[in-house]
Order: sequence, then structure tokens, then C-alpha cells
Amino acid sequence: MYTSKITGLGYYVPENVVTNDDLSKLMDTNDAWIQERTGIKERRHIKKGDGNSTSVMGVKAATIALDRAKLVPNDIDMIVFATLSPDMYFPGGGVEVQEMMGMRTIPALDVRNQCSGFIYGLSVADQFIKTGMYKNVLVIGSENHSGGLDFTTRGRNVSVIFGDGAGAAVLSRNEEGANGILSTHLHSEGAHKNELALQGPSTAHWVPEIIAENPQENIPYYPVMNGQFVFKHAIVRFAEVIQEGLDANNLEVKDIDMLIPHQANLRISQFIQHKLKLTDDQVFNNIQKYGNTTAASIPIALTEAWEQGKIKEGDLVVLAAFGSGFTWGSAIIRW
Repeated sequence: MYTSKITGLGYYVPENVVTNDDLSKLMDTNDAWIQERTGIKERRHIKKGDGNSTSVMGVKAATIALDRAKLVPNDIDMIVFATLSPDMYFPGGGVEVQEMMGMRTIPALDVRNQCSGFIYGLSVADQFIKTGMYKNVLVIGSENHSGGLDFTTRGRNVSVIFGDGAGAAVLSRNEEGANGILSTHLHSEGAHKNELALQGPSTAHWVPEIIAENPQENIPYYPVMNGQFVFKHAIVRFAEVIQEGLDANNLEVKDIDMLIPHQANLRISQFIQHKLKLTDDQVFNNIQKYGNTTAASIPIALTEAWEQGKIKEGDLVVLAAFGSGFTWGSAIIRW
């Protein structure tokens, strides 16, 4: 079987910076309260009219990743698009990316695994490459949270956490190994996306507009979270799935050069770091400036870590995520 490797990385975040002090003007909160509980200082939010959307940000991140992989759109054999906030409920973001980037009628697969979406997408892409079916697969994680959050005191436990952004990785075949599956055939053509579609509710006409049109006491459209319950499960599953990956490759925690956890909460990352006895140089966090970008958080952090020279050839890189579902996963990578 072939092996796959990451040949290009890219990320994009909106220019609009929203600080904790900015949020304190909208709800009963403050900078100290948010930092103590989440570690977050600021995040990026799409501004209405700035041209961004979940798919547009995905394209911006993907364009950078393709350039770094020295590929053009028509070199890509498959798109795997991970998000919980697609521009439309259907079709998904994958075909929008395919159309926007002018790609061939390649398959476009959407992954709805929330915080672990990028890990799931990476795994799917890896399997297609390992079997020899595809040579280059584009994996994107992108989220537009801000349009659907409750920016009142009622929603502060959730709304202070999330930010918007996108990250992308190109997985390419290493020219080694045995042949895999000989033939299957999948396609997409996003040019006709509006011919059979569900366009709302969507991020273009989302929760605030829906509530304004249909006022109600109980609001099921906003996300809810039992923070303490999630935290307790996350720290267990993070450690389990990291160890599972190491055991499968006859490796130990001391072999890790860089751990990039899903940026859910800085306190979770710090707890896992302490539990595994890793140094600050072995763990990368950027939730402080971007918040939790769900499916985008790992590719954004991975790209930044690589750009800053914290990941070098030959390093053992571990990616791990846990989130809604609950779903979780890990990826063990020799860079």
C-alpha cells in the first residue's frame, strides 16, 4: 500500500478581531472571567458584507495550501470538507469549493463530525491515498460560528468560546508501496448546486433573523453545552486516543515532538499536557487569539506551528480532537 503525506498547509481567518472587552459590551462578562475559564483573549468573526462565508474561507485556505504543495486545482483528485456550519444545509461546502476553484468533476465529500471533523477528514483522505485510488486529496476544515451565536448574557457560556476561520491540508501519495483498489468512479459538479437544494436556514439567513421573524421563549436554534460534563469526558478521551495511536506504532509519549490538540479550551490542553508530562515546546496552542474554530482549529494550529518552524522533517506530530457527538480521534504523523 501507498503512504500519504501532507505536502501543503494553509489557513485563513477574518480580519475582524473581537476581543473579550468587545463581548463585555454585549453581555454580562469580562476579560478576566473569559480568560480564567477558556484561556481565550480574542477571536475572529466574519462581518456581514465582507465577502466571507464557510466555503469562501475554505477556498482561501485551500489556495494557500495548494500553492505550498506546488499544485494547481486540477491536480486535486478529491475534496474532503469538514464543517458544522455549511453555507447551505444542502448541498455541502465541498461542491462549492469545487466550483469556486474551477476543479474537474472530482468527488466532494462533506464531513459533519464537528470538533473532530478535520481528523475524520484526514483519515478518509489517507485511506483513499493508501489504496492508490487518489494521488492528491484536499482536506478543509472551515467554520462560520458567529452568525448563529447568542450574544446576550443568556448565551455567554457558549458564545465567548467560538471564532470563525478555515484551515486546509493537501495530502499526497508517497511514491512507494503496493497497488491498492484498481477502480471506482465518483464525481461532483457544483455549477448546478441550486437545482436541488435546501438554502435556509443557513449561515446567510441564520438564527438572529429566524428569531426576529418568529419570536419565541424557548430557542432551540442556539447551541448549548454542559461545559463541566464535556470537560470531564474530553480529558479522558484525549489521553486515551493519543495513547492508542502511539501504541499502534510502537511509540511512547516521550517520542512526541509536537502535539496539536483541537483548540476547544486552553484548560483542556493544559490538563492533557500535564497528564502526559509534555513540555511547552511539545504542545502548540493558539486558542488565545482565535477561540474555538471547531473543524478548522487543528489545521489552523498545524499551519501556524509549521510556519513558525516548530515542526521539522522527521518530527513525530500527533493531532488529537474531541467534541460534539461525542466524537474523537487522533492522527500520528512522521513529518
